[in-house]
Parts: sequence; C-alpha cells; structure tokens
Amino acid sequence: MGITMPEVPPEQIWMVVVGFIIAFVLAFGIGANDVANSFGTSVGSGVLSLKQAFILACIFETLGAVLLGAKVSDTIRKGIIDVEPYANNTGLLMVGNVAALSGSCVWLIAATLLRLPVSATHSIVGSTVGFALVAHGASGIHWDKLGLIIGSWFISPVLAGIVSVLLFYICKYFILSKSDPLEPGLRFLPIFYALTIIVNLFSVFYDGPEMLGFDKIPLWGTFILSFGSGIIAAIIIRLFIVPWQRRRIKNDVLKHRTDDCPIFLVGDEVSAQLPDESEENLPLEPVAEMIPDVTKKPVVHENGNQSNNASSGNQSNYPSSAFLLVPPPSSPTSTSLSSTVIATCTTSSDLNDDDSKEKNKSKSTSKKALQSGRLAIKDLPETARLFSFLQILTAVFGSFAHGGNDVSNAIGPLVSLWLIGTTGLVSQRAPTPMWILLYGGVGISLGLVILGRKVIKTIGEDLARITPSSGFCIEIGSALTVLVASNIGIPISTTHCKVGSVVFVGRFRARENVDWTIFRNIVFAWLVTLPISGGISAAIMAGLRLAVPSD
Repeated sequence: MGITMPEVPPEQIWMVVVGFIIAFVLAFGIGANDVANSFGTSVGSGVLSLKQAFILACIFETLGAVLLGAKVSDTIRKGIIDVEPYANNTGLLMVGNVAALSGSCVWLIAATLLRLPVSATHSIVGSTVGFALVAHGASGIHWDKLGLIIGSWFISPVLAGIVSVLLFYICKYFILSKSDPLEPGLRFLPIFYALTIIVNLFSVFYDGPEMLGFDKIPLWGTFILSFGSGIIAAIIIRLFIVPWQRRRIKNDVLKHRTDDCPIFLVGDEVSAQLPDESEENLPLEPVAEMIPDVTKKPVVHENGNQSNNASSGNQSNYPSSAFLLVPPPSSPTSTSLSSTVIATCTTSSDLNDDDSKEKNKSKSTSKKALQSGRLAIKDLPETARLFSFLQILTAVFGSFAHGGNDVSNAIGPLVSLWLIGTTGLVSQRAPTPMWILLYGGVGISLGLVILGRKVIKTIGEDLARITPSSGFCIEIGSALTVLVASNIGIPISTTHCKVGSVVFVGRFRARENVDWTIFRNIVFAWLVTLPISGGISAAIMAGLRLAVPSD
C-alpha cells in the first residue's frame, strides 16, 4: 500500500525543491560543526576514536531529532517572527524560509572550514530575522522573544560551566583526591548512571512528540517511567557491572602499563624500547612514589651528570603519566640496560602535543607555559578507565540532547516551508513530519563524517586539555543544561554550553590550561554569527522576492 503525499501548488514546487536541497547542505554543515561539539571532548580525552564517535553520533543524533525535535522546531518557526502578515502572501514566507536556510548554510560551512565552533541556533535565528526585516521590516519580529533567546546564549555557557565545575568538584572531592580512587568511584558508578538515565528518559516522555503518543503520558507516569528505569539500572549496575569493572580495571591497568606503553631509557639518548619478553619480568611501581614529578626533578644520567628535565628542552619526552620499571638483579636485561627505565604512557593527543612542541620552540612564553600546565593535568590509570565508561554514556547523552535541540532548530525553516506548501496556511498547526527530521539526520551524519574532525580538534585538543574525568563532567553538565532548556522550549545553544563547560572546568583544573587566544576567536565568531547569517539571508531574500508575485 503506497503512501499518499500532500500536493504542493505548481508555482511553489521550485521553492520546496530548492529548500530541501539547501536544507540538506545546511544539515551537512551542522554535522560538520555542531555535532562535532558533542563528541569533541570524548575524542580529545582518548575515550573514543573518530570512527566510534562517528557511529554513535549518526545513531543518537537522529534519534534525538526524531524524539525531541518537534517541540523546538515549533519555537523557531512561530516564536521569532509574526507569521500573520504573510497570510495573504504565503509564497513570500516560503521564499523567506529558503533565504533563511541559505544564510545559515553559508555561514556554518565557512565557520567549519575556519575550525570555529559556532551555533546552528544563532545561524538560523539570525537568518530568520534577516529575511523578515526585508519582507516586512522591524514590525514583523518579536523582539522580546529574540531578546530572551539572545540572553540565553550568553547565560548558557556560564550556567553549563558552573554545573560542570560543581560536578567535577564533587568527583574530585569524593573520588579523584582519594589514595585509592577506584573503590569510591565504583560506589558512585550506579548513581552516575541512574542520574543520566533518569534525566534522559524524562526529557523524552515529558510532553513528548505526538507522533509517538508520548504527549498522552501524564506527569506521574513520566516520573514512574524515568525514575523507575533509573533505579532498575542502578541496581543492575551495582550487582553486576561494578564487580565486573573492578576486576577488569585492576587487570587492565597493570597489563596496559606494560603492553601499551613505549619504554625508554633515562640517559643522553631517549630510545631503546624494551623487548616484549623482558617487560613480563619487570615489577611495576607508580612513579609518583619514587619520582614525584619527572618533568621537573633532575635526572641522573648514566655518566653521573645531572640535568633538569624541565629546562633541557626534552620535557615532552617524560610526561607526567610515567611509571618506573626496575629490573630485578637476576633479570637478563640488567646487564644490557640501565638500571633505571621509565615507561611512558601517552595518548595520541600527548604525541601530537610533543610534535607541536618541537615545531613551535620559537613561540611565545605564554604558549610554553600553556604546554607546561597541560602536562600536569592527568588522571590515574584506574580513574581514567572508570570514567571512560561514563564518558561514553554521557557522550551519547549529549548527542541525544543535541539531536533534540540544534538539529530541529536547523530544519525549522524546512518544516515551515513544507507545511505552508502542503496546507496553504502560515499558522501551521500540523505536527512536524518525522520523515523530515529523519532527512535532516542523514545530512548531519554525512557532515560529521566528512568534515567533523576539524571542529573536534578545536574542542577536544586545542581549547583545553581534557581527561576522562573532566570530560565526563563537561559532557553531563552541558547536556543537562541543554535538555532542560529544550523541554522548556528555549532554543539554547549547545555550542555555547559545551565551550563554556570546557573553559570553566579547564581553568578550574589548572591556571595554564585554557588557550585564551582560541577562546577569544570562538567568542568573536559567536558575536558575528547572527549579523553575518542575517545579512546573507537578507541579501538572498531581496533577490528572491522578485520571483514572488505580490497578492
């Protein structure tokens, strides 16, 4: 049995077709820019690879758009401008939506190529205001609602940052500062998972989309479904997951300290990786118990001379996540190797930092201080493994929230374009078609896979150093802020929340951690997003309106 599609008047078909094409390109730009914000911290901390992040994002961005998207789309379509003046000329409003899609599209692609994380919400609101100014002047804009949205853009990074810092402080006080952080971390694990599941499910069921019937669930039913699922999940995690993770983490930490880490001699030459068979005979002790900071303490070379690592220019060869391996007297390696060997555990981002240091020796003192400050930021292997599991969940959580917020914002003009063309009414009361939300999800997924790594590097590596523990707090703090705003109906900026959380937590961890030059450029891009996208939209609207006959 075929599906009957609504008919669009022949004179408006070109608008719908062009709108769908531009909307797909816009969704591509959102995937390359905005979605990269959701998984940038996870990739930057080393918890997820790019391939894993791409797969998870494609799945959960689309789910979030379908489940949560209709509500925010309504706010964008009917909250920023007054549609009644277009009642006698629906073609003008349709052309305006084409212009809005075009203005957002051009700016998002340009910002992505410049590696600047900007807001899709900024872009689409600015473009909507741009075409409305050309069509009916300032009288057609709800300035009070626009002011509320602009205020939320500036408040959102601060609120998300404060929430993320509070979460990190709790984790630091109860888990990270303990002598054995694994056990208190495992005790908090069911709570973390339950909290994430409760908030996530509550956002889905509370006043959910009509297409799935979630809008018929009463408030008490929403509480039972969300809190009940969270409590059940917490019990399952406490009984089964916690013991499994305790065994796995303890075994994996010892194994990966030797198997996955390059081994270097401490001497005039940093080289000579130990053979695999010799590593199995070496007892492992944390370097913190024997060498408090290998990047600052003098190193005794085999010739008896001392040198300060921090001033020798080779400090990047001895990151603070090092471990000391001491061969036993009977070990066959004791005759051929120095008695003191350092096993250096580095992530891929550490290696990239080392390469950049060698290339940028002539840079300013502030850059060197930034690199030195980031070396001191580290998670113990036990906590890194523990928070890695959590960060994967919160990354999915953030992706789902993003799908319900910014994805739907971007396709708002497309939804308006389709409903006007099929119903002939400017005051659209029909629910957002699910297939349009799905259409946007496909474009977003392609954009992330093809160009997403550019902004991922800015958020995950360049702006501040992120570890699994801080990444978890950044993601859940910003996602909580976005989900609450999304359910209220305020089109808050996911980008602002994520960047604000990264900066606040990064500065809380170390004085020299945040790259303020990059942050300045990002803030400048935020400020010019609305006028640039609005200007482009206005220019396109001025040209396209000539193709629409006046009624």
